[in-house]
Amino acid sequence: MDWLTAPEEDVLIHSAATFATGAAPAVSGQRWFRDTGRNDIQEELLRAGWPPAPTHTPRTAGNKASRRVGSALTSALSLVTSLVLNENNVGSGDGKPEDPENEVDDFPVMWAAPGTLARTLPWQLDPARRPKGYATDLVVTSHRLLFVGSELGLLEHADVLCELPLGDVAEVRHMRFSTLEADVRLTFADRTWVRLFTGARNSAERLEQMHGGTVRMLPANALTAGQQQEAARFRAGMPKRPYPPTYALLPSGTVLMEIRSPSRFTAGCFDVAVNLMDETGIRVGPQPGDPSVP
Repeated sequence: MDWLTAPEEDVLIHSAATFATGAAPAVSGQRWFRDTGRNDIQEELLRAGWPPAPTHTPRTAGNKASRRVGSALTSALSLVTSLVLNENNVGSGDGKPEDPENEVDDFPVMWAAPGTLARTLPWQLDPARRPKGYATDLVVTSHRLLFVGSELGLLEHADVLCELPLGDVAEVRHMRFSTLEADVRLTFADRTWVRLFTGARNSAERLEQMHGGTVRMLPANALTAGQQQEAARFRAGMPKRPYPPTYALLPSGTVLMEIRSPSRFTAGCFDVAVNLMDETGIRVGPQPGDPSVP
């Protein structure tokens, strides 16, 4: 990877990363950038050099009713498509918002005063501002949190857009009331935060679990010889040009291998293939006490 220059640094986890998009009726398809007084900071971002982007207004009850009537004609098809892809448009277990103030009535994806850590994130994370075909990823190494971008959508040829020490990240929360249950909220040491779409529920879950200590991410060179052999076999059966695998050590001692590939059906989303291995590299099933694996 062109941007990985320190020989003692290991990549632990990576995922797609864009500013998230609202899912509740009033904020569906929209996002806002706010200061800590809930004021819109679009003009401030433009003055800081961000490209322009559409301005949004939360829908009124009348807007929402009209939207529901119009969408009724396609609801059956949408349901069938969802079942075929095994994906839910919105989910939080029971389908209820976890943070209604910021998920139903408003949908900020940046909550930050001027000069704070969240404001250092790159504008390329905004799908409405970046060039068509440009891809951004979040990468966590043994030392840093990076945001990288590429016009080719290839992680190994990406450019660094922003990097922060790991100590600057105070919390990673999986936000389940979201498209594909794939959002995370990163809260920084100064209590500013951003909400990101990761492209797959697995990615959002693993980022939260890693930061919370439920799982420990492993570099590829930490695998046993048997695990490396099984990982090579599993990877050989993947579609062309998948992203590099990630490895999580679960509480039982099982290693969870995950390979992310761009979805054939939905742009910006990812299919994730999973493989569970014991210490010798033998494939195993889920073990008691481990996080559930889709």
